[in-house]
Amino acid sequence: MLRTVQFACILPKADADALNQESGRVYTDMLVRHYRLYRKQGVWLAPKSGERLEDALGGSTTLHAHSRDAAQQGFYKACKTAKACRQAGLDAKYPHRRKRFRTTIWKNTGITRKAETLLLARARGLAPVLVPLPDNLLDVEAPAFLEARLVWDRAAQHYTWHLVVEDGNVPTPMPGNHMAAVDLGEIHPAALTDGKETVIVTCRALRANAQYTAKRLSEIRAKQDRTQRGSRSWKRLQRRKNRFLAKQKRRARDMEHKASCAAVQWAKERNVSTLVIGDVRDVADGKRLNVKAQQKIGLWSHGRQRNYITYKAEAAGISVTLCPEAYTSQTCPTCQQCYKPKGRVYRCPACGFTAHRDAVGCANILSQHYTGEPGHVLPPAPKYRHPFGGKRSRLDTADLAWGPTAG
Repeated sequence: MLRTVQFACILPKADADALNQESGRVYTDMLVRHYRLYRKQGVWLAPKSGERLEDALGGSTTLHAHSRDAAQQGFYKACKTAKACRQAGLDAKYPHRRKRFRTTIWKNTGITRKAETLLLARARGLAPVLVPLPDNLLDVEAPAFLEARLVWDRAAQHYTWHLVVEDGNVPTPMPGNHMAAVDLGEIHPAALTDGKETVIVTCRALRANAQYTAKRLSEIRAKQDRTQRGSRSWKRLQRRKNRFLAKQKRRARDMEHKASCAAVQWAKERNVSTLVIGDVRDVADGKRLNVKAQQKIGLWSHGRQRNYITYKAEAAGISVTLCPEAYTSQTCPTCQQCYKPKGRVYRCPACGFTAHRDAVGCANILSQHYTGEPGHVLPPAPKYRHPFGGKRSRLDTADLAWGPTAG
């Protein structure tokens, strides 16, 4: 399977800047020539034609030929993404900004291994870039290195290497046809059940991180609005904003990975062969929400959580499928009465059934997958997993005994 390994870059900053600056120059030259031809002659160049044009008129470069191709192709990949977003109804713009710096990419044709060092080729006549391999990659054969990237880490303020490696591991499918459902949440990242056990992966620090990001960002923007755009004060605040966003993004990414790892680990412990994830991609489509509710939905990173759970599960041999999740958190598992709960506890006003709201949600997603409608799977008593922070252990801790109550 493919995996990306990150480690520190020991190149002098001036040399690394020169590489990424040349990649930015090639990308910008591709962008300018493409739009100039479109504006003057009305011709929208195909990717291959655009690459040939930039090769012929863009002058010499210090990059390897295929690294230059990667910078050129970055423009057309951005065009393709913008087109897909527009077709989906989003207000997306085609790439139009020039780039002073851009991540330099080496394809496998420009990567050679010599002992414990990778040689990343540059233009003909120039010495290659030497990359000492970390200990965990010393056993990897040369053909397994598929791509190398020189990435600027805004949060740490230094360069890092990103190596894409084929590790040769083929996931073995889980035996049997055991299924479990996953309910993605804004407070608790995931709630899972297989009908016999329910576990809630809790990480309130993730939501707190998103809320603090929005609050602090508004403060920086308010200060920036009181300065002249382009002034030294404005640029200083812009640098502060960029560093802050990079740090918060790194923290959120760490928590999201830990939460998704906890979810997949539970599925492996239960020998689950298929994970059914509630589809919440259209959760805010066509809705007019109040300010607080809209902020919660906007800060909810359900897309990344779904992607992380999907690729980690597939690496463990677990297949993943999506299932409609409409009304799954509102339908009573005993009497099928639809009731919108408040808070974390679901109390059915018709039959008196009481359970954790997220446990009801994942049980109804499992019912939806099995029978085509929610309300036919009872949620077992939930347990919690705390994969990030706090003084509580990562092991399961039993919660209150949920169940039907007297009317």
